Amino acid sequence: MIHETALVQSNSLGDNTNVWQYVVVLPNAQIGANCNICSHCFIENDVRIGDNVTIKCGVQVWDGITIEDDVFVGPNVTFTNDLYPRSKQYSGEWAKTQIEKGASIGANATIIAGITIGKYAMVGAGSVLTKNIPAYTLWYGNPAIQKGYITASGIILSLDLIDRKTNNKYTLENGVPTLVE
Repeated sequence: MIHETALVQSNSLGDNTNVWQYVVVLPNAQIGANCNICSHCFIENDVRIGDNVTIKCGVQVWDGITIEDDVFVGPNVTFTNDLYPRSKQYSGEWAKTQIEKGASIGANATIIAGITIGKYAMVGAGSVLTKNIPAYTLWYGNPAIQKGYITASGIILSLDLIDRKTNNKYTLENGVPTLVE
C-alpha cells in the first residue's frame, strides 16, 4: 500500500510494504518486503532497507545507510552521513552506516555517520551514538555508553548478565547472551 500523498520514485519495493502519508522515496532506494514506512519519512538513493523493517514517523534515511532485516527505527531518529558538513561543499562519498539484523533504535536517537549497530543491539531513546556497538548490547545516554545486554527476544540484562526481573543468569557464548541452566 502506498498512500496517495507519498512520492515513491523507486521501483524496488518488496511485497506487503506500506508507505504512509507524505513519504518521499528516491529512485535508487531499495526497500524489502513487509516493511512499514510511517508518515513524513525521506529515503535517499543509496539506501538499502531489508525485510520486516519498521521506520516510524519523521525519519530521514540518507545516502550510505543500510538497514538489515527486522530492524526497528523509532520516531524522529536522526541519521547523519557526513562527518564534516559544509553548505554547498559535497565530498562525493558518504560515510557508510550499517544497522544489522534485529537492532532497535529508540525515538529521537542520533546516529553519527559511519558506524555499525550490531545484531539485536538496542539504542535507547534520545541517545547520541558516536561509535560502533557490538551485537546484543544495550546503549543509552549522551554520548551513549553500554548499560547492559539484550537477548534476541528482547530480554534486558545488566552488565553482569543478570535478568533483574527473574534473576536468571546468562553467559556470553560467542557474543550471544545464553541462559545458564
